Amino acid sequence: MKTQLLPILLLVLVCSASCESEQTRKDRLAVEDRQRIELQQQLKERQYAETLRLEDDRREQEKQAEADRLAAETYNKYISNSLNTGATPYSENYGTNNICNDYGCSQIKVETSNSDVLVTIKKNHVVVRHAFIRAGDGYTFSFPNGTYQAFFYYGKGWNPEKQMKNGKLKGGFISSEEFGKDEPQTLANNVLKYELLLQQNGNFSTSPSNPEEAL
Repeated sequence: MKTQLLPILLLVLVCSASCESEQTRKDRLAVEDRQRIELQQQLKERQYAETLRLEDDRREQEKQAEADRLAAETYNKYISNSLNTGATPYSENYGTNNICNDYGCSQIKVETSNSDVLVTIKKNHVVVRHAFIRAGDGYTFSFPNGTYQAFFYYGKGWNPEKQMKNGKLKGGFISSEEFGKDEPQTLANNVLKYELLLQQNGNFSTSPSNPEEAL
């Protein structure tokens, strides 16, 4: 019985595999063509995306290289630059330093050691005096009696084009920037003297400050 059924079974299997109808074959080929086209399209899209990524990377590298070149150029140009003691680089914003030498005037004297310093003097949170002081030099501010607060911005290499305080001021150091301040002091016909000594940790013997507060 098993010997008689085996040829019939093989015949049925061969017929099932080889007797695909013409329409079924066309449908199968159409599906295969569509899948092949979709695969090719996906491959093209991935290649295009990779090309765009590589191009973006190249442009970013060029942009960073140009920024680094400009930064190095600016550094080399201004790292040794300084201003004369008494210069007022923010005069367009804060004016120049008026002199008060009558009765009812006080003074603030600032002497610095081995760092250039930009000093601002504020009254009621408004800058009323400012001056650049070279390392190893000193400067004297004079003004009517009142309560004033001194701020100290020091560093190395003065760049007159540097944007400070969100672009409101032009001019700043390009290296070793630090900001300090003293508490408000009430002056009445007297002289307040600051001797700014640069410590090993890079800070003057004053309280920490920041550019938004000091300038």
